[in-house]
Amino acid sequence: MLAGIHHVAIIASDYAVSKRFYTEVLGLPEIAETYRAERASWKLDLRLGSAQIELFTFPDAPPRASRPEALGLRHLAFSVADLDAAVARLEGGGVACEPIRTDELTGRRFTFFQDPDGLPLELYET
Repeated sequence: MLAGIHHVAIIASDYAVSKRFYTEVLGLPEIAETYRAERASWKLDLRLGSAQIELFTFPDAPPRASRPEALGLRHLAFSVADLDAAVARLEGGGVACEPIRTDELTGRRFTFFQDPDGLPLELYET
């Protein structure tokens, strides 16, 4: 029945800051950018492999618990071929990464970092 992930939707508190983070720091290419005046909302579609990230803003969006152990979506993980290079790129862009760890079940290396709103994100070496 399910064929894959089409998109992940993220609501940002500051559109310009988050747009820069996802396009310049993470390097995701833009597909389309739309301003919806009736909702005072931006929507930016970004390409991520065969899937998309939809970046939204809404006026007065309420905060959400985002610690990795909070109920709901735990985190969003990106696969990378070279974890050290990806971490260096993030840190070069001013993004702090946690120390690199090794998944005890797969032996793969990974690290966590946060987007401008504190959304927990992961880099997982494949």
